[in-house]
Amino acid sequence: MKATHLLRAVARRVAAAVAVLLGAATVAFAALQLIPGDPVTTMLGPFSSASPEVRARIRAQYGLGEPVWRQYLHYLGHLLRGDLGESYQVQRPVGSLIADQLAPTVQLALSALAVALLLALLTAVATAGRRRLLRGASSLLELLTVSSPSYWTGILLLTAFSFHWQLFPVAGAQDGTALVLPALTLALPMTGVLAQVLREGLETALHEPFAVTARSRGLSGTAVRLRHAARHAALPLVTLTGWLAGSLLGGAVLVETVFGRPGIGALILQATTNKDMPLVIGLVLLSALVFVVLSTLVDLLYLVIDPRLRTDQVTP
Repeated sequence: MKATHLLRAVARRVAAAVAVLLGAATVAFAALQLIPGDPVTTMLGPFSSASPEVRARIRAQYGLGEPVWRQYLHYLGHLLRGDLGESYQVQRPVGSLIADQLAPTVQLALSALAVALLLALLTAVATAGRRRLLRGASSLLELLTVSSPSYWTGILLLTAFSFHWQLFPVAGAQDGTALVLPALTLALPMTGVLAQVLREGLETALHEPFAVTARSRGLSGTAVRLRHAARHAALPLVTLTGWLAGSLLGGAVLVETVFGRPGIGALILQATTNKDMPLVIGLVLLSALVFVVLSTLVDLLYLVIDPRLRTDQVTP
């Protein structure tokens, strides 16, 4: 019976994810339709010198002479086949351009997420329920990391660790050392937010009867936090981690620019600067896909962390 409930919950979340993706694709299509002027000129950019033959080929490929509803179905049909169109600025398929730049960004995002979670866990466990002076100093440091813009943090780290002490390369993605400063730049604001949420959850859990019982059995304060309180504080942390991980794509734009790294951030900057609409739409759909996948994984993780959510009565 529990397996049936679990399958229903999974099916509902997958259906919701498909609906969100369809909505993102529809909004992207509508945005292209609502832009004033000739859509072919919009795709090519205002400074394009494409010949009339090329413009006619684009018009035929996108079915721009057909009714809007037929263009929409044509557009969805291409998406279902994994065809995101072609960038006419660089004369290459959009899917190929995104695939070429995806690995450095995924590497950066996963590294930043791992660093943020580790630092937040260490900070929260070390300060939850401790003396006010220690908690206040930690909160002040977290506030500074959250309120500082990523590009400013990156410049400070570059100045100290690359220009002054010469411990890490200034730019590029040639090896693992080139990943340290960009990952730390992206991770520090997330660490501040995650540490505050996790510490509040731990302090609430430490006042629950099970924590008092664990301490009465002789467990140390750190052991009670890690073995018992951390599980109860995990749900808000998982929710926030999923949201922050989805926003990493936008944060990577500035960080990859500051550190001169290849990746999706640099591609977004190039696409928006050149008004390369097929590439912009492809990146919008990629961003929506990342959010949908992460949200679905977070929802499914709820079912693993808290078994009470596996019943229909309490499943949101």
